[in-house]
Amino acid sequence: MKNVIEMSGVSVYYDQICALDHIHLNIKEKEFLAIIGPNGGGKSTLLKVVLGLIKPDKGDVKVLGQPVRHSQSAIGYVPQFSSFDKQFPIDVTDVVLMGRLSDRIRLFHSFTKEDREIVEKVMKQLEIDGLKNRQIGQLSGGQLQRVLIARALVTNPKILMLDEPTASLDANAKTQIYAILKELNQKVTVVVVSHDMGAVSSHVNRIACLNKKLYYHGEAQLNNNVVRQVYGCPIDLIAHGIPHRVLKTHEGEVS
Repeated sequence: MKNVIEMSGVSVYYDQICALDHIHLNIKEKEFLAIIGPNGGGKSTLLKVVLGLIKPDKGDVKVLGQPVRHSQSAIGYVPQFSSFDKQFPIDVTDVVLMGRLSDRIRLFHSFTKEDREIVEKVMKQLEIDGLKNRQIGQLSGGQLQRVLIARALVTNPKILMLDEPTASLDANAKTQIYAILKELNQKVTVVVVSHDMGAVSSHVNRIACLNKKLYYHGEAQLNNNVVRQVYGCPIDLIAHGIPHRVLKTHEGEVS
């Protein structure tokens, strides 16, 4: 399969502090990738580089073979919902409709019939059409996450990128969100940023381990050597509430 995201020698600095160090990463079409690593390891920064929100100090990024500035419409982005103002007086339908807004929005913008039909279709797909008139402040965490995913999907993206989509959700809600992403992955490339290895280990097919440097990108099984390098200590992964090792016993490659 072809690469949909290509990062070559990407480095990012905040003032004199290194956030990403010489990252080489290719993400293939229909890949379901989790980018994992400790807090402050550069995971969200990497997303923002691909989204064109941060320009790297070194290196090159291409999306669908084009520079980032020419391919932003191909990416659907789901931010951490902790950064979403749940007190804002807006209902579910209007939040999802926001995904149909373009950079050329004008004063007194009105949505087309096509916009509303697309939004209705996506809300039905994610089973939130019954919440369409609900104020977002009345939603559970799992419901709000579905709404934000719907907002990203109404642009019909080829790549879906999510920043900590299951943070603060209970185990049942996490499982539901990953089931939705697995289904969506049949048509789009899915990239999930998380620091919770246990939550992603049973759902994704590829993992990238990031702590400023990229230590691993491969199958969703890790060896203990890689985990030690990324986190600085051995870690037992936890999936479905049951501690168990999902680490390879053989030595893996470190890039």
